[in-house]
Amino acid sequence: MRCLLNIWGVMLFLRLSWVIGQAGIFEGLLIITLANVVTLVTAISMSAVSTNGQISAGGIYYMISRALGPGFGGAIGLMFTLANSIAVSMYIVGFCESLQDLLASYGTVLIDGATNDIRVVGIITLIGILVLAIVGMDWVTRFQMALLFVLIFSQIDFIIGTFWGPLDVEEQAKGFVGYSSEVLKQNWGPDYREFEGVQHDFFSVFAVFFPAVTGIVAGANLSGDLKDPGSAIPLGTLLAIAVTFVSYFGYAIMIGSCVLRDASGNVTEYFMGLNESAADAMKYVINCTGRECNYGIEVDSQAMELVSLWGPLIYGGCFAATLSSAIASLVGAPRVLQALAKDKLYPMIGYFAEGYGANNDPVRGYVLVFIISFACILIAQLNAIAPLLSNFFLAAYALINFSVFHATISKTPGWRPSFKYYNEWVSLVGTILCIIVMFLMSWGTALITFATVVFLYLYVSYRKPDANWGSSAQAQSYSSALKSMQELNSVEEHVKNYRPQLLVLTGMPGARPPLVDFANLITKNVSLLICGHVLLVQINFRRETFLKPCFYSEG
Repeated sequence: MRCLLNIWGVMLFLRLSWVIGQAGIFEGLLIITLANVVTLVTAISMSAVSTNGQISAGGIYYMISRALGPGFGGAIGLMFTLANSIAVSMYIVGFCESLQDLLASYGTVLIDGATNDIRVVGIITLIGILVLAIVGMDWVTRFQMALLFVLIFSQIDFIIGTFWGPLDVEEQAKGFVGYSSEVLKQNWGPDYREFEGVQHDFFSVFAVFFPAVTGIVAGANLSGDLKDPGSAIPLGTLLAIAVTFVSYFGYAIMIGSCVLRDASGNVTEYFMGLNESAADAMKYVINCTGRECNYGIEVDSQAMELVSLWGPLIYGGCFAATLSSAIASLVGAPRVLQALAKDKLYPMIGYFAEGYGANNDPVRGYVLVFIISFACILIAQLNAIAPLLSNFFLAAYALINFSVFHATISKTPGWRPSFKYYNEWVSLVGTILCIIVMFLMSWGTALITFATVVFLYLYVSYRKPDANWGSSAQAQSYSSALKSMQELNSVEEHVKNYRPQLLVLTGMPGARPPLVDFANLITKNVSLLICGHVLLVQINFRRETFLKPCFYSEG
């Protein structure tokens, strides 16, 4: 349920039509498929990690830290907390955009009908979600269950509307003409344009869309609240990916087959064309040369509402999708931070380890996420927030896939996941794919993300926290040392590589410090020095104990 609510989010209602308008149906389907390939491979890797022993609170952070060690775990824990905090603002901004369009349809403006409306409504919404999260998980679950039903009914409304066709000439003038092979042909190819000051291409559109599928970790983030995370996380996540992929794929074809890219919305122009033929009527409407058209899937973010049988239900679905996703991110991020704080990998974050109430709710983490989201809401642009969010999630997914690959090739004795449908080389391909997509979307943001992960990793490695979790890095160190020792057997000695190897009978090393110092002057910490201590112990054996079994027989 949580994965569905997050994946059927703001992008479904406000940006899917825009993606098809920019990329066309063919490349739009490629974008949807590529995004789902990344999340499917990651979900398979996540399923393997989640079934390898007991999963405690902390979700993705707990999985990566216990698999790859505290260095990578701490880095991705902070990155994931930040990513989910930004996601809260993205979903709320989407909610505000939808509300703004609804008010505009009734000729109502709160302040300026632009960014200030989004900021004011967004901050009020953020406060309401924070209060709901603090009230407790029980109320969050009940509220999300109600939102899920609204979300499902709104999609049914959209599907029926595409087959029903336009209800009046105003909808036709706005570009909704019903299923048409001609419209399908026009929308098949790409038409990348400048939107909100950015000239878009395939990967910039992909960067905007990718947060739509990042909800796969919504269930894993609440691993501490699941009765059986080992079975619930794989089954629930993979089913959610399958259902949402089919829905996104189908909706993209539907909306690209029945709505024009550009339309003026001018009913008078439509009637002028009708004097000749219906086809000429649409030519009048889509002739936007030298003027700005405000309708069509290229520019109208509410195209799904236009197509639906009953528009208000689509607004309700959009509100449900955005609010449910915002709630899930606001609830999930503090729990990851709380688990990270309890492990004490970084200084000055132990303050967020304390929980309150029966569910150990991380109230202090809620406040921190509120502050970060508050700052991002002030940006008030959905397309500006989404690419930044995509980079953080791709970095997390790359590490999830790498953890499975590393644990498998290092042959860690403790790596025995009950989920068998994974492959280390597929996980490696998933890691490389995530990294490539990060740089193709925005190489500058990708470099900043990598630099941040490396810095956080090196910082934890330098501090050497007391965290022995049996990670694959420890297993790899042992395997590498053993392999290197075995290779030395086949290496012939040479005078240039000669290293003295000393066995010094010091007794207890502390008993003869000068002897140890003298031996150290010879080895200089670059060759083998073994301090030996011979113990003289008298061992008494009972003769009959060992001899009786040897000479015993029935005869």
